[in-house]
Amino acid sequence: MKNVNTPPTPAGTPVERPASTRDLIIGNLYVFIATLFFGINIPVVKMLIPHWMSANDVTLFRVFGGTILMWLASVFLPVTSIARGDRWRVFWGGILLFAFMMPLNLALRYANPINVAIIQTFPPVFVILIGVLFQHRRPGWAEWIGIFVSLVGATVVILLQPGRSSDPGSNELLGDLLALASAVFYAIYLVVLEGPSHTYRPVSLMRWVFLASCLPAIFFIPALTCADIFHTTRSLPWLLIAFTMVCPTFLSYFLEAPAIKKIGSELVSLYQYLIPVVAAIASVVVGIAHIELMQVVAMVVIIAGMVLTDVGKRRRLLRATSTSPTKAGQ
Repeated sequence: MKNVNTPPTPAGTPVERPASTRDLIIGNLYVFIATLFFGINIPVVKMLIPHWMSANDVTLFRVFGGTILMWLASVFLPVTSIARGDRWRVFWGGILLFAFMMPLNLALRYANPINVAIIQTFPPVFVILIGVLFQHRRPGWAEWIGIFVSLVGATVVILLQPGRSSDPGSNELLGDLLALASAVFYAIYLVVLEGPSHTYRPVSLMRWVFLASCLPAIFFIPALTCADIFHTTRSLPWLLIAFTMVCPTFLSYFLEAPAIKKIGSELVSLYQYLIPVVAAIASVVVGIAHIELMQVVAMVVIIAGMVLTDVGKRRRLLRATSTSPTKAGQ
């Protein structure tokens, strides 16, 4: 996304400059807070499901709540219209956003929240695999090794469960597979909206993405009135769902956007590996999960694989940039 206050640079001129100390501090603070929101949201949703709301109910609150907040923000922030050629991408991005949230919330109904958080670090791996299968990209050997290591970690999470949950409605294997499906949908979502994300301001894009996500959500509205949250005088469930709608669904987008501008997308992307750590700590603190040694091992293995994949990708892109012939002056 271009800064409208910055004059355009000539073709071939590097646009990235070293971040100042102030930018580094502010950028890291923004993305750290966004990461806290994402990580804490996992045990928060787990506390809501199934005692106060179903997975469908939580999804509806996030989708419709996010839509309302995005459109309200667009009243006070500068926005641009979506070009005709990008409208289908935005539409399918909204459908995929719903398809990502629904199985994620279902996963939290059935599975350990720490396992779900670990599996949610997988979208970057799936993005690379989508590039290989459909975009003819050729990852380097370091990226392949990183993908393999991460898949080993996921296998540990899915197949070696820490034990049977005391919740009679739990199904760890089903929940982990739903979390994996959610990660796949999110990866496709990232690929579909990759171009528009670099073209439009966050609120300009996300207000339409969230609006499109409301279309499949409409079919689940009739069951929403049966949610227990509407039949209680307690404030806790309302505070939990308000946090889910405002913080990870809405505010995180506006914290990540300036963070990318200040410290770069590569550094911002590394913070996603903190999500399972934050989720694990928050889950243990509120008493809804107990972390096991095998989960720690799997977390370390997956994070190591993801870091190796990132390092390999960056080295490959740097080599491609340094060896590509320049046309200037020829």
